[in-house]
Amino acid sequence: MQIALITGSGRKGGLGYETARQLGEAGYHVILAARRPELAQLAQAFIDQGISASYVVMDTTDEASVTASAAEVERRFGRLDVLINNAASMRAGESVEQQDLTEMRMVLDTNVIGTWNVTQKFIPLLRKSEHGRIVNVSSGAGSYGDPQYGFLHGAMGIPASGYGISKLALNGLTIKTAKELAADHILVNAVCPDITDTFGSGMFGRPVEVSAKSVTWAATLPDDGPTGGFFRDGEPLPW
Repeated sequence: MQIALITGSGRKGGLGYETARQLGEAGYHVILAARRPELAQLAQAFIDQGISASYVVMDTTDEASVTASAAEVERRFGRLDVLINNAASMRAGESVEQQDLTEMRMVLDTNVIGTWNVTQKFIPLLRKSEHGRIVNVSSGAGSYGDPQYGFLHGAMGIPASGYGISKLALNGLTIKTAKELAADHILVNAVCPDITDTFGSGMFGRPVEVSAKSVTWAATLPDDGPTGGFFRDGEPLPW
């Protein structure tokens, strides 16, 4: 059984939780990772549905927390096959002039440094897998060329934002990681799940079940699949 860890999976109805559910139903053991105290109940609910699941309490921005989580995964499983960096902050939507920089630092800390922190600590466990995969949940808002949300086009009327800048940096981290881990045969890709109606809030966006399929697709790529790419619904997106 392959082992997959999904950060930011501590809320039922969220993208991380739904991705874990889909992978669990595909036969993976899923490790829910988040700061939220209800992780145990969420993992148990999966187990009650016949899904193999466990959890680790992890703050992606805290090095000691992530180091401890990696040690726990190594103790219990000895390896990691799939790492999905889903935890993110969607703040920082103001103009360059008006953006609060304390908030922007927090967004960068979560969306870029936090992802880097988790990836760094789990690379040794991914190297022990025969089919290592890293999926960074990004956004077309971090693209130059995405015709819907990108910096240069933005046909949806979504302004370039600090959040987009953080995802632009995440896309760069994806390419860097993919190149460095190519010799280890670990596939590393970024995925834009599109605007998603998480938690059934009724907001604009497509159902979370649909968006999560993009992430699941990248997590279950065959060994000869792409690496260092940016995708939505299994189709390449422009950087």
